[in-house]
Amino acid sequence: MAGPSHSARRRVLIIGGSLGGLIAGNLFHRSGWDVHVFERTGGVLEGRGAGITILPGLVDAFRAAGVEEREEQYGVTLPARIVLDRAGNIMVEREFPQVMTSWRRLFEMLKVVFPAARYHSGVTLERIEQDDAGVTAHFSGGARMEGDLLVGADGLRSTVRGQVLPEARSFYPGYVAWRCLTDESALSASTYALLFERYTICAAPGEQGIGYAVPGPDHSVEPGRRQYNVVWYHPVREADELPRMLTDDRGRYHAGGIPPASLSVLVRDEMVAMAGRVLAPQFAEAVERARLHFFQPIVDLESPRLVVGRVAIIGDAAFVARPHVAMGVPKAGGDALALVEALEHSGGDYAAGLAAFEAQRLRVGRTMTARGRYLGAYMEAQLKPDEQRRQAERERTPDRVLETAMPFDYESVAP
Repeated sequence: MAGPSHSARRRVLIIGGSLGGLIAGNLFHRSGWDVHVFERTGGVLEGRGAGITILPGLVDAFRAAGVEEREEQYGVTLPARIVLDRAGNIMVEREFPQVMTSWRRLFEMLKVVFPAARYHSGVTLERIEQDDAGVTAHFSGGARMEGDLLVGADGLRSTVRGQVLPEARSFYPGYVAWRCLTDESALSASTYALLFERYTICAAPGEQGIGYAVPGPDHSVEPGRRQYNVVWYHPVREADELPRMLTDDRGRYHAGGIPPASLSVLVRDEMVAMAGRVLAPQFAEAVERARLHFFQPIVDLESPRLVVGRVAIIGDAAFVARPHVAMGVPKAGGDALALVEALEHSGGDYAAGLAAFEAQRLRVGRTMTARGRYLGAYMEAQLKPDEQRRQAERERTPDRVLETAMPFDYESVAP
């Protein structure tokens, strides 16, 4: 990306130091901006997603951000996809090469190419002030920093969005994603032979499981040192079941999502037992033998705007599409690319650049969330009246199930 073409020392403050924040930070840095990234987590930053599918747009964004690895170096290449029924039999198989990786692998690829002195961890944003001349971020402890722009890349529970767009609210459609990571060596020979070298979808009645190999804890893709990632979509009532699952063994309720280390032992054991009753036996084995269990409530979120004055929001701070689309990281990368390019082409007119960014990415975000609702319609129907559940079952063909995490051209869809 070309360097600055107008006034030097433009400063951007990026709130959120996960994948979206680091992509944006690297892009702005490579474009000649004075960049500072602020992450509220003080210790090791963990990704709740665990496994990530490499889809179009992700590698392009990483290359623009300074990551030089080839796509096949990102993770584990799987040549085909299969769909299993409840009994564990193959319903359909399709050749479809894809690369699967882990959140930690992507995070470290981005972190190593970003200037360490400009990444500030353990810093919590308290409030934002702005006027026509710039924006000021106020942090806990009294620290503050001024900039020309502020970018909110702080995820679903965005502090930035909460301040500038408080009207934006998330919607819970009635199901959660259980996630598990199982060491490759922990799987039985028969389960390994069926699952490990293919992207697998379990289409059990009322449930949906997805499984694929990812790099090991040390990022290794060598046989014997990898992991198996399971995502299991399961209906959970919001009024009574969900609050109990979000409460840890000490009785503390985690409204925004419970950290893996805080998951109740009772809830985890119930999950493992239920997997044995409702999933294909190979998936149930992977769940039972996992070394890490956690879950996330599924939500939709659509922001009505992406720009307020000199503040812009990107990634999950702006739109949250259900993980069936597997586009969280590519979308964050696309947002960051569009933002930097629009500003570079604006000739120093921040308002014009931000307006161009917003017009483009609002359309993409809305298309993506609609696609997520389409792919998640079967699971959303599970807590609805009987006829809606039966209709959803009739519509869940193997070919439709295979659309999960498939490439989709969000950029070219008309408004």
